[in-house]
Amino acid sequence: MWIDTHCHLDAAEFDADRDAVRQAARQAGVARCVIPAVHAPHWAEVAKLAERHGDAYALGIHPLYVPQAQEADLLALDQALYERAGDPRLVAVGEIGLDFFVPELCTPKMRERQWFFYTAQLKLAQKHGLPVVLHVRRSADLLLKGLRQCPVVSGIAHAFNGSAQQAQAFVDMGFALGFGGTLTYERSLQLRRLARELPLSAIVLETDAPDIPPQWLYQTAQQRALGATQGRNSPAELPRIAQVLADLRGLPLTDLAAATSANAGRVLPKLAAQRPVFLET
Repeated sequence: MWIDTHCHLDAAEFDADRDAVRQAARQAGVARCVIPAVHAPHWAEVAKLAERHGDAYALGIHPLYVPQAQEADLLALDQALYERAGDPRLVAVGEIGLDFFVPELCTPKMRERQWFFYTAQLKLAQKHGLPVVLHVRRSADLLLKGLRQCPVVSGIAHAFNGSAQQAQAFVDMGFALGFGGTLTYERSLQLRRLARELPLSAIVLETDAPDIPPQWLYQTAQQRALGATQGRNSPAELPRIAQVLADLRGLPLTDLAAATSANAGRVLPKLAAQRPVFLET
């Protein structure tokens, strides 16, 4: 059994064949996905998808959506977390965090605005006793600062690509680190080294589908200019991504599946209590 701890199944890229995409992942062995929301208009949708497919979900405001978010959305998030407190499929607050890669988000004003929404959502996670799913993009140190100021029960540092010291700091706070498609590129030397050397208990697997395609789906800008189509990432790619990690660590694939699934359940405790529901075809 595999768990994709980060899959945007609600994304527009899946509108034409969403059920088929999820069924293909299930046939590949992905028993459960965690679907993190990115902004308020998608909160109800991710909850419905999780219910339909026997998956889990998180509610939050992604840093890329902070520019159009309103403070009223934080009040709405608080209310939604309260109203859905009894829903076993709601496993975290997320996707939240900081993004200092996108130029438009790096101005002093936007950095301050991101920090406001990030820390406000940490407080909501703390209030409701929920883990968090963190967006970490050139922002690990500030994310850690926020967690020190407002500790939460646990969580996942999604698409982690920081230093060994930053990784250890997240682990010390009860977090797991999400590894996905970036790991499949041979040029990802630092990330591959980290994936080999971290304790296995610190690792969960993810696709971030439809984003972060693995190496076998990626087309360069030159290839796209010549007419090649960029492959669409999907949760069905998780076992093949996992095989790369298993090879790096010299582990049997079954051992990696058991360990990473257990890790996901540890940092997202409500996930561990769920039984997957299989979609009728």
